[in-house]
Amino acid sequence: MKRSAVVKSMVSALGALAGLAVLAFPQQAMADIKIGLSGPFSGPMAADGQEYIDGFGLALEQLGNQLGGQKVQVLQGDDQMKPDVGSQVMRKFIELDKVDAIVGLGYSNIIMANLRRLKESGVVSIAVAGGPSPMAGAECGANVFSIAYPNDGSGEAIGKLVQDKGYKNVYLMAPNYQAGKDMLAGFKRWYKGGVAAEVYTQINQTDYSAEITQLQLSKMDAVFMFYPGSMGVNFTKQLKQAGVIGKVPVYSTFTVDGTNLPALREAAVGVISGNTWNPALENPENQKFVKAFEARYKRVPSTYAANAYDAAFLLDTAVRKLKGDTSNKVAFAAAVKAAGAEFKSVRGPFRFNTNNMPIQNYYAFEIVKEGDQIKGKLVATPLVDHKDAYVAACPLK
Repeated sequence: MKRSAVVKSMVSALGALAGLAVLAFPQQAMADIKIGLSGPFSGPMAADGQEYIDGFGLALEQLGNQLGGQKVQVLQGDDQMKPDVGSQVMRKFIELDKVDAIVGLGYSNIIMANLRRLKESGVVSIAVAGGPSPMAGAECGANVFSIAYPNDGSGEAIGKLVQDKGYKNVYLMAPNYQAGKDMLAGFKRWYKGGVAAEVYTQINQTDYSAEITQLQLSKMDAVFMFYPGSMGVNFTKQLKQAGVIGKVPVYSTFTVDGTNLPALREAAVGVISGNTWNPALENPENQKFVKAFEARYKRVPSTYAANAYDAAFLLDTAVRKLKGDTSNKVAFAAAVKAAGAEFKSVRGPFRFNTNNMPIQNYYAFEIVKEGDQIKGKLVATPLVDHKDAYVAACPLK
């Protein structure tokens, strides 16, 4: 990736503060709009972070490296999925780079470590991989958006689906951080049957043999799991090896997706996953996106790439509404909110609620094998035009 002389000098002068690499997308020498793109670009979740980069980058290519007709500079900051590093990234973007908007924001542990700073800065901030419950509720901010989902949204969808199917005793598992707790809470909000166990494991744990043994000894009649990224690869493979997948129904959110399905292949067949998006969705925007992504990057995109792609088109619409002038932070945030109902999302119906969380459909996809292909097949839409559970606690109107 080509770096401008300006960005090279920034890296040299500010590297000690950030403790990480700051890269730039191909860009014009003098940009009218500056975007900070943050996420886990190294470490166990680097594949997810690459999806941010590629989804956002593809959209910019299609937009002529412009947003709303204005030339764009994109700086990258690697949060390494560490709150202290993520805080350095955000501080640099806000105080030194003086970006017009921040896209990505990383996982919920990074968002929560920086939510107050983001709100106080007034800088438009758009999460592409989650929405912690405090951010959706009492700690919402007029300039802080999730273009993805509240953390528990897909959990709610699978909870409803499992409830509708009549399971009586479900075993719940997730990593021990905000998103994991939110996801299981969302599941239980709609599922009213028995819970065989509610197990939280360490973030980035690799061996789940002890937990799977306990799962097999329980009297569960179904499993619900949330393990994003590489955690999902390890956990799903070990479930398959233990004979759980194929023996009992296994439901998930973000455990099996475009980032890890190539590594899982047959091990994931039969798993039913809740999500807001999948390559299987049939609408013109999604078909255009998937075709272009596969041609450009030679792989199937994930939800994170789809959300980042949407974020670019959302910003493009907002900047056009302001005729290219993003200097007024309050006006820019208001334009982003209004643009939510105007741009065409790859996931179908979309708009922002008063708390800047999406109102959207939640789908269920079964991983199937068709010929040599392993892919998602739409099997249900448990929640339609769904609003999150926290909006009443948000003071925004």
